[in-house]
Amino acid sequence: MDWNENRTHLLGNVGKLSALTPDTVKGYMTASGAGSKTGRLDEKTRQLISLAVAVTTRCDGCISIHSNEAVKAGATREELAEALGVAVAMNAGAALVYSSRALEAFDAAPGA
Repeated sequence: MDWNENRTHLLGNVGKLSALTPDTVKGYMTASGAGSKTGRLDEKTRQLISLAVAVTTRCDGCISIHSNEAVKAGATREELAEALGVAVAMNAGAALVYSSRALEAFDAAPGA
């Protein structure tokens, strides 16, 4: 995948969507920027968190945008690898938790 082309294409499509439904995109942009106004996390940390979440939600567009922003914010490959390690652990943890829920649901089924 050409991540730079993906990002350019994605931003163009978001622009088209914004022309059709400006309040939707404006609402997203407001929500997206709200956390940065507190100043409690620096931009690099916010972008590393965004990338970890992008991996867990399988959002290629988010990966494209936030990897670029993480580089701009000064993130290193090593910092990214650590953030991605957290994402992997969380995904595995979520699968473990939901596996226990599936087992509980199975055991609750009539005739189990």
